[in-house]
Amino acid sequence: MKAALLSLALLGSNSSIPVADRMPELKVEALCQATTAIDKAMGLSEAQSLADCMRDETTAQQQLQAIWQGTAPSLRDRCEGEATSAGAQSYVDLLTCIQMEEIANSLPNPSGLRGASKSRSKK
Repeated sequence: MKAALLSLALLGSNSSIPVADRMPELKVEALCQATTAIDKAMGLSEAQSLADCMRDETTAQQQLQAIWQGTAPSLRDRCEGEATSAGAQSYVDLLTCIQMEEIANSLPNPSGLRGASKSRSKK
């Protein structure tokens, strides 16, 4: 009885994180199973095990939880789209996308570089 009341209380409670700001819940086990099967079928000498793949996905998920709220919603949406494309779902891909964008944005803007120009080389 207490468990049922607790469940109802949890369902009825207001979450402090709006739905749009919540990290997506990805189904990574299917990806890991497929990756393991492909690695084995290819005869790779160091095929990734299901346990290793799941560990990598869980680690990426934990790292994402730490940075998710501080990541721009537009970047989260774009990277989530990339990480779930073609039916595959991966926290590793989602984390990598966000990290790559953050690294690209932190690089200095190379001033003075103008690219190729036909008219400039005629001077």
